Amino acid sequence: MSPPPASGMSVLKRMLWEENPVFVQILGICSALAVTNLVKNTMVMGVGLIFTTALSSFTVSALRSYTPRRVRMMVQILVIAAYVIMVKIFLDAFMPDISKQLGAYVGLIITNCIVMGRAEGFAASNTPGKSFIDGLGAGIGYTMVLLIIACVREPLGLGTFFGFRIEAIEEWTRWNVMVIAPGGFFMLAIFIWVARYVNEEIDRRARAGNNCDHHEPKKK
Repeated sequence: MSPPPASGMSVLKRMLWEENPVFVQILGICSALAVTNLVKNTMVMGVGLIFTTALSSFTVSALRSYTPRRVRMMVQILVIAAYVIMVKIFLDAFMPDISKQLGAYVGLIITNCIVMGRAEGFAASNTPGKSFIDGLGAGIGYTMVLLIIACVREPLGLGTFFGFRIEAIEEWTRWNVMVIAPGGFFMLAIFIWVARYVNEEIDRRARAGNNCDHHEPKKK
């Protein structure tokens, strides 16, 4: 008997934690290292990727029956590029300073492994609704990790949070390494280590609970 189809909530939960694109699949690392030195830039980048991933997955799924298999990758890239251009135009029009700071990383969303992976690995063989939720979960999971890292890097490296000076750490010696790529690498590595330890503990306790239930003697 085939397993029941996954619900929308289970798809979202899986992408947020169980198959998180950053600390489980280790995707999107370049932008994770580059933009997480400022919380504001990280949030904008995350929202842009959520928008692109969710809508591109929805569109690729909606077009899957009409897309010849031999050109599906080209179609997926064109769809993703269209949404990335929308994000870029919006940032240039309403947030020019942030757009300049993010630089090429906005355009590189087109080739981001997370966006391409969800389009090819899920949206190409699932319904538009579930594909939208899958892309939404992947984008939120990516943004969640980056925001946690940025909330550590910016205060330690610049003494600010969201651009505002933190008075409590005015005398704090700035950790310059936190505002360059190696600082992002160290923080990402620590986060992956902690997240995987938590996952292993959850699995261990689940197995221990199952073993206890299995060996519990039956009551007469």
